[in-house]
Amino acid sequence: MEQIQSYEEWIEIAQSLDSLLLFVKTDNCSVCDGLLPQVAALQSDYSLPFYMVNIADAPEIAGQLSLFTAPVVLLYKEGNEYARFARFVQMNELNKRLGELEEWGKHVD
Repeated sequence: MEQIQSYEEWIEIAQSLDSLLLFVKTDNCSVCDGLLPQVAALQSDYSLPFYMVNIADAPEIAGQLSLFTAPVVLLYKEGNEYARFARFVQMNELNKRLGELEEWGKHVD
């Protein structure tokens, strides 16, 4: 999972990819620390890129994306937010949405 360091970097990535997953965490967040490895483990099952940002390091991202808690998992399709999972992420629902994005990607190519 690649780390995003700034809002500018995020904008470049979001505009250049058809679909992606963004994992948002913050410092001293036990829920974030517990969820990150579970989400990262899914990366090998899907072709879309996974990114992570610590909003303590890039707070502008939280404001621009209207993030009020952590962790948040955001899925993007064609530059738009496709799904949002906040705080307690149900992994079966995340898997379902990732599968939808994967299928969409096959039809676009």
